[in-house]
Amino acid sequence: MDMPTVAIVGRPNVGKSTLFNRLVGRKLALVDDRPGVTRDRREGDVAFGGLKFRVIDTAGLEDAAADSLTGRMRLQTEAAILESDVVLFVIDARAGVLPADRAFAELVRRSGCPVILIANKAEGTGGLSGAYDAFSLGLGDPIPFSAEHGEGVGELHTALQEVLPEPDDEDEEDDDPRGKALRVAIVGRPNAGKSTLINRMLGEDRLLVGPEAGITRDSISLDWEWRGKRIKLHDTAGMRRRARIDDKLEKLAVSDGLRAVRFAEVVVVLLDATIPFEKQDLTIIDLVESEGRAVVIGLNKWDLVAEQPGLLKTLREDCTRLLPQVRGVGVVPLSGLAGEGIDKLMQAIMAASDVWSRRVSTSRINDWLNEATSRNPPPAVSGRRIKIRYATQVKSRPPHFALFGNQLDALPKSYTRYLVNSLREAFDLPGTPIRLSLRTTRNPFDKS
Repeated sequence: MDMPTVAIVGRPNVGKSTLFNRLVGRKLALVDDRPGVTRDRREGDVAFGGLKFRVIDTAGLEDAAADSLTGRMRLQTEAAILESDVVLFVIDARAGVLPADRAFAELVRRSGCPVILIANKAEGTGGLSGAYDAFSLGLGDPIPFSAEHGEGVGELHTALQEVLPEPDDEDEEDDDPRGKALRVAIVGRPNAGKSTLINRMLGEDRLLVGPEAGITRDSISLDWEWRGKRIKLHDTAGMRRRARIDDKLEKLAVSDGLRAVRFAEVVVVLLDATIPFEKQDLTIIDLVESEGRAVVIGLNKWDLVAEQPGLLKTLREDCTRLLPQVRGVGVVPLSGLAGEGIDKLMQAIMAASDVWSRRVSTSRINDWLNEATSRNPPPAVSGRRIKIRYATQVKSRPPHFALFGNQLDALPKSYTRYLVNSLREAFDLPGTPIRLSLRTTRNPFDKS
């Protein structure tokens, strides 16, 4: 897995560069009491208590015209947010939450990236009250922090551990001729047959199984190999609707399963073929898509329904109708108990991983954009037609595209759906989540 990226953002002079220096362990970034010292993005590699990531120090976010120096600095920061896996949003606890903090917090929230809120300069009682004020930003619990004195480092490590992939002996993997292990999580409702399937894949009774629902509690990680490719399998607890979970231990088990989903690259959602596409199945698939993981649907216990003519075709049509957000997702009939369909499941997993990691050149994307907007032009708003001028892919895993133009915040959802479906078809991106960011060229904070 590529090294994840963490961006440090916030207003000028809230202590971003001091935090950057503390994370990288060296004074790489220039630090001064004057605001606006940092202009370009500065990057550094971090090894932080077993976590490994690349951190980006950004210019302070300021409201300014797009063509000014400050405006261009802000665009650089916005680009860093788009390219990052986690955002550290920093405020000055001594100054409290300012109106600009609220505007920029909304910008970060719209990015869809996991956010850790840091109330810096929180040493002393005055700073602590400002840290509590940061709850009002709606970005979760703030971490009272002092980048200068190193206070709050343990809490930051814990928060990063929740959202960053676990390192798994990177050095050993780099030396392994088989390459890095592909992380695959198996999820589904209780008693869908997840542990039975994994036992068949491993060729041994490694996991406890039985007719009772909810046997698996921990998310179990297991090493396996398929056709010379290293696989790290994660078995997870069955996921029921939260309203029906009373037991504290089961709540912890489901939470552990969600963490496995976040750290996986491909997630197999296992359905019981005798009662497929229950409401909870759709909720689980929606969760996996919202986390941006590659998806494969496994129809387990297929041996019990295989005699029904046309059933597979019907279920694939149901999948297209019920799950438009992962249109074209692989649907594989299998039987964990009988050991049937495992090879086809693995082929679908490898295909989903390839699509999830795909990158498309900017020239091809803009050729697509010209054709898509010519075939179906964007609508007009208040007599002025919305114009999409430019498009590029900012990330893969999952494919994430950014569109630039005027009045894009007024694009109706039906048109963005059209664009996503068109991207999926044009660049052969079946089943994978697709992210689309709309970047208007006017000042996003101008309310006039």
